[in-house]
Amino acid sequence: MRPLHALLLLFALLAAPTFAQAQLYQVPGPNSPTTKEQVPLYVPQDDKVIGRVSIPDEKLAVLVQPEGREWREWRSHTLRLAIGGLAIGMTAVLTVFFLYRGTIRIHGGKAGRLVLRFNGLDRFAHWTTAVSFLAMALTGAILTFGRTLLIPLIGHQAFTPLAEYSKSIHNFVSVPFVVGLLMIVALWMRDNIPEKSDWQWVKTGGGLFSKAGGHHPEAGRFNAGQKGVFWGIVLGGTGMIVTGYLLMVPFAFTGIGGMQIMHVIHGLLAAVLIAVVIGHIYIGTIGMEGAFDAMGSGDVDEAWAIEHHRRWYEEQLRKGYVEGRQPAE
Repeated sequence: MRPLHALLLLFALLAAPTFAQAQLYQVPGPNSPTTKEQVPLYVPQDDKVIGRVSIPDEKLAVLVQPEGREWREWRSHTLRLAIGGLAIGMTAVLTVFFLYRGTIRIHGGKAGRLVLRFNGLDRFAHWTTAVSFLAMALTGAILTFGRTLLIPLIGHQAFTPLAEYSKSIHNFVSVPFVVGLLMIVALWMRDNIPEKSDWQWVKTGGGLFSKAGGHHPEAGRFNAGQKGVFWGIVLGGTGMIVTGYLLMVPFAFTGIGGMQIMHVIHGLLAAVLIAVVIGHIYIGTIGMEGAFDAMGSGDVDEAWAIEHHRRWYEEQLRKGYVEGRQPAE
């Protein structure tokens, strides 16, 4: 009997895998709980493919989202074209304008007397906002253009930590940007309310295109161009803050579709503001004589103040804030 037992045992061992495989591929019957009707593997919904998950985060059940392809295409191509096109376009326009107009000089030369334009708090608010914005613009550009421009130059190994640090800096620097933006709103909003006289400045282009010089419409503390920059930075910056913080806390307030929309808005606002800031930097440095002094030392030459902001100068004169001048009656 022992040889027979051994033969039966050998047969059982050889047949076990075949039996198990047959059980594995057995077609479920109509009452089986694994039929497609009872346990669907996925459910088409609004052009998406939604799977089944047993974890609380149901967003992870999305297997295919067609909008994601559109967003990826936008981020990889359209966003780069928007930022690069506006930045390069603005730079090209300013280059042509500089070749035509040159630096806008003070008509008749400097007077040698100073007028306080911005105090220390004003300048702190300005530079806090400016430096933090430039840091975010630079790090955002690294994240946006890095794969295309930097990886071929420095390689993946060097770009990886650069991208990680850029992302961290971009997020943390947003805090001083918010602080600076709130400060300039509190300090300057009252003087940036549009008024009827601003239209005259707009119609004449602020006198910037006149090579003769000295023909600048009267303005208060801020002219129409500066008011446009102010409201562009305030409104655009607010939009970037809101969308940026929504992106920093993914899915806290919206789903994947909403996150993609936030990213589109954030990117477009960044493209526009970068172009605006390039123009602002130009006019505040090489574009106009004496303009940088306003945010450098805080004092501007009396002749500059009269030429560009006559109404504001007269107010300062009445208050006795003009160096070497007695308060006007």
